[in-house]
Amino acid sequence: MFKNIVVLTGAGISAESGIPVFRSETGLWEQEKVEDVATYDGYMRDKTKVHEFYNKMRRSIKTKEPNPAHLALTRLQQEYTKKYPGSSVTIVTQNIDDLHEKAKSENVIHMHGELNSIWCEHCDARYRFLEDSSTETKCNLCGSKKLRPDIVWFGEMPYRMGEIESALFKCDLFMAIGTSGVVYPAAGFCQLARSVGATCVEFNLEKSAVGSSFTYGIYGKASQTLPEFVDKLIETGEYKN
Repeated sequence: MFKNIVVLTGAGISAESGIPVFRSETGLWEQEKVEDVATYDGYMRDKTKVHEFYNKMRRSIKTKEPNPAHLALTRLQQEYTKKYPGSSVTIVTQNIDDLHEKAKSENVIHMHGELNSIWCEHCDARYRFLEDSSTETKCNLCGSKKLRPDIVWFGEMPYRMGEIESALFKCDLFMAIGTSGVVYPAAGFCQLARSVGATCVEFNLEKSAVGSSFTYGIYGKASQTLPEFVDKLIETGEYKN
């Protein structure tokens, strides 16, 4: 039986819900330069442009719904931990959408931040924010106008890395779903999990750049492959290819 399961999700799991992957041929990322909207320097150059960019992204995800892969992870959290007392399922996502929350997953770690959150650089408050923001938006706590999207930009440290690394050091099953495997620090999660003896399983449309680091690879649409995998995991408490 796997006692501590860690799941990492990337853009691929949300793509099937209609959210374009980073720098795809469709969507907002293709219309802007990364250095203009996803770096702190870009934000300082043109705060209005950056606010408007993330406002559009926030509006675009409102109508998106979780797909069977998201729902399977919620079922894994709920049913696996109930059937196997003392077990845990930690979901870490690189995504800034809210599809895991819409699927009713709990305690999701958003290592790259969230579209539905805002950060006050003056008082360091972070809180849920669903409306459009601008340079004139005031912090609900301190009244400052120093609000920025609660997103981890290039060159910034991902959130909650201490919690993530602690979970990885304790895990005996690591699952990576819809990730490219080339962006650090997440690209090193599999090796960290393998170093403590964990079984590592990759779910992708095709083998990723780091696919050979995994114990197993399951390829195809996650909305199809993941529910079947979760069914077997809940039934037996283990996985053998």
